[in-house]
Amino acid sequence: MSFNQIAWLPLCAGVTGVGLVLSFLLMRRRGVAAGLRAAAWSLLPVAAFLTGALPTLWQIGTAIIGFLTGLVFNPVVWSGVAVTGLAVLLFLVSGFLRGRRLRAAASSASPVSSASAVPAVAAAGPGGRDGAATAATQPLPKRKVAPAPAPASGSAAARPAAKPADDDFSDIEDILKRRGIG
Repeated sequence: MSFNQIAWLPLCAGVTGVGLVLSFLLMRRRGVAAGLRAAAWSLLPVAAFLTGALPTLWQIGTAIIGFLTGLVFNPVVWSGVAVTGLAVLLFLVSGFLRGRRLRAAASSASPVSSASAVPAVAAAGPGGRDGAATAATQPLPKRKVAPAPAPASGSAAARPAAKPADDDFSDIEDILKRRGIG
C-alpha cells in the first residue's frame, strides 16, 4: 500500500478523537496532569497531518521496516553481526590479559632509587620491557625526611617534644591536645 492510497485526514481525525475521549476518561480517573498529557499525545496525529509531516514519517517508517526485514532475513548481515561479536570478544579478552600483565609487572617490581628508575625505563625502549612496563608502572622514589628543627630556647618547657616531620597528623594532634580532646 502506498502513501497516496490512504485517506489520511479521516484516519488522523479518528485517532485524535479516540485519544481525546480516552484522555478525558484518564483525567477523571488519574487526575488533570495525566489527562492533559494524554490529550497532548492525542493531538499529535492531526498536527502531523496539518504540518505536512506525514509523508516524511511514512518514509522513515518504511525505511526502518525495510532495514529490519533485510537484517532479519539476510544471512550475510547475520555473518556481519557474528564478526562484530567476535571483535568485541577479542577486545574484552585482550584488555583482561593486558590488565593481568600490568598487575604482574607492578607486583614483581622491586623498589628502585630515582636515579636508576629513569634509565631502566629508557633502556627498555618506548614500550618498556615486552611492551608492558612504562614510566607509569615504575615505583615512585622514596621521600627523604628532614630532621625536625630544634625548639626555641625560651619555650622548650611549655611545648611538648617535637615529633618527626614524616608524621602527617602531628599538627592535628597538637591542636587536639591543646584543646584537651586528645
